[in-house]
Amino acid sequence: MVAEEGLQGNAILGALPDAEFAALVPRLELVDSVIRDRVYDPGQPITDLYFPISSVYSLVGVADGRAVVEVATVGREGMVGLPVFLGQSSSPHAAFCQIPGPAARLPAGQLADVLTHDGALHRLLNRFTQATMVQIAQNVVCNSTHPLAQRAARWLLTTHDRVGRDQFALTHEFLSQMLGARRPTVSQTASVLQAAGLVRYQRGQLTITDRAGLEKTTCSCYAIVRAEFDALTK
Repeated sequence: MVAEEGLQGNAILGALPDAEFAALVPRLELVDSVIRDRVYDPGQPITDLYFPISSVYSLVGVADGRAVVEVATVGREGMVGLPVFLGQSSSPHAAFCQIPGPAARLPAGQLADVLTHDGALHRLLNRFTQATMVQIAQNVVCNSTHPLAQRAARWLLTTHDRVGRDQFALTHEFLSQMLGARRPTVSQTASVLQAAGLVRYQRGQLTITDRAGLEKTTCSCYAIVRAEFDALTK
């Protein structure tokens, strides 16, 4: 059992009625996720679900046995492990921690025990599924049509929304995997954003210094996905 304080930092947990929240809390374990911690691997059983509080997780597409590109991210707005909610015990994708921080962990086998078809948790996870589908589809559109600088700005803004702080750990190698671009190209793009005063990068730590400027730099894909997640708990 974990202390209830702070769990409402996750939007889904924070939107639950008192009775459902009280039934769920004894099953949760508060953990500190570390960067690159694996949640699940392709084709392997999903044993635990995560409700991020200030951590962020990547869902990564795999081809020829290796991680290729990020297809979605999950932060404090949602839950990592949607395949279990949808009735599957595994996924062809991989999921791992992208930005470290606290999360509430729930054994996958216990989700059914706290779900009711007319309950708030079931309704919120349905909405989160829809928002995630929009995010994945829009990422495909964005990655195939928009310049890298716009895509990088979108990724940085989305991560900023997830973590709720201006500074977070990020390497150019990691960002290149997330954007599906070569590392030298990503490093050059990051330098352009830094020269414009939008971000500051030092010793593996990136700081958002001009969020409004990033919003002007990014494409419409950011607003489309952001609107879906903003409507999640309304």
